[in-house]
Amino acid sequence: MLRAEQGFIAIFLIATCAHAAGAGPGFDVKNGSGASCRPVYLTLDTGHMAVAPLIADVLNRHQVKVTFFAANERTQTGDGSLGSDWAGWWKARAAEGHEFASHTYDHVYWRADVSGAAGVAPQFKVRPSAGPQAGQDFTWTARQYCEEISHSNARLQEITGKKPLPLFRAPGGKTSPQLLAAAKSCGYAHVGWSPAGFLGDELPSDKYPNQALLDKALRTIRPGDILLAHLGIWSRQDAWAPAVLEPLITGLQARGFCFKTLREHPQYQAWIAAQPAAPAGQAGK
Repeated sequence: MLRAEQGFIAIFLIATCAHAAGAGPGFDVKNGSGASCRPVYLTLDTGHMAVAPLIADVLNRHQVKVTFFAANERTQTGDGSLGSDWAGWWKARAAEGHEFASHTYDHVYWRADVSGAAGVAPQFKVRPSAGPQAGQDFTWTARQYCEEISHSNARLQEITGKKPLPLFRAPGGKTSPQLLAAAKSCGYAHVGWSPAGFLGDELPSDKYPNQALLDKALRTIRPGDILLAHLGIWSRQDAWAPAVLEPLITGLQARGFCFKTLREHPQYQAWIAAQPAAPAGQAGK
């Protein structure tokens, strides 16, 4: 999730710039019963996890499958979102058929590319917002960044027994062409979100009440859109998920939409199929 000090203007800029390609009227697939439907792709990033049980209940009740992007973030209860206290929750989601991918292990923000001499491998300024080095600035090589992505994937597979997708989402959607190229070189494609798919659960609830966010989403989401929400946002006073998630799902379903995971997204299907059994990189830094 985004840190409060980034500011809400930055959130809007990210929402419009970090979108995923491929959304539009050309999307039309068959749902589980064989009828035609218009797919959308709900993705959920980790957060404080207090609403995670409620979210799981809603998804299960409506038989909606999503893609979770996981980092080991600070939680309201337990030892972090990928800690032992939440392991059973992740394992249950795997049994239900959800997909998983990396959000970097320590929720590490890209901050800048580091210029170097010609022929020198790219490096990046980064800052974790979780873990023992939270808030500190580092300069990492491409290999170190790949290891950070892989660390989260290794932990997810350890917990769930299910191999995560060869995808990742950079915290805040902050990337550069060099960072994306480095990640692809070790087997990970980046996933942003569609402009209409920014569901607004990071915004202040006094200015962006839940009903307004729901109405906007139902009005603007289009087939093929990748949607973004979180498993709890520290800064939002009126929690988004309890008020919006279920009416959003039922409202979109009533409009002929269906929910798919990113494994089924046309932009990523070929990439996922082409990756080796174990992506490059080590589990840990």
